[in-house]
Amino acid sequence: MALIITDTCINCDVCEPECPNGAISQGEEIYQINPSFCTECVGHYNEPQCIEVCPVDCIKTDPDHIESKEQLKDKYQSLIAK
Repeated sequence: MALIITDTCINCDVCEPECPNGAISQGEEIYQINPSFCTECVGHYNEPQCIEVCPVDCIKTDPDHIESKEQLKDKYQSLIAK
């Protein structure tokens, strides 16, 4: 599953540098996560780092991008191959 940043984001800037895949960027109003690059940190860490550092708990599972751990591992492998 990819993650999504909800509208309760306060633009604190702590999540973006923590993303090992570069999936997080500043959107028009709040930060956003590109589901093509989000592996929930599979391949890098045991837990999604953006969730770990978020002070307002605004990062949730994206219901529009449901992926198994195996699919996330495959995506990770594809990203590091590039």
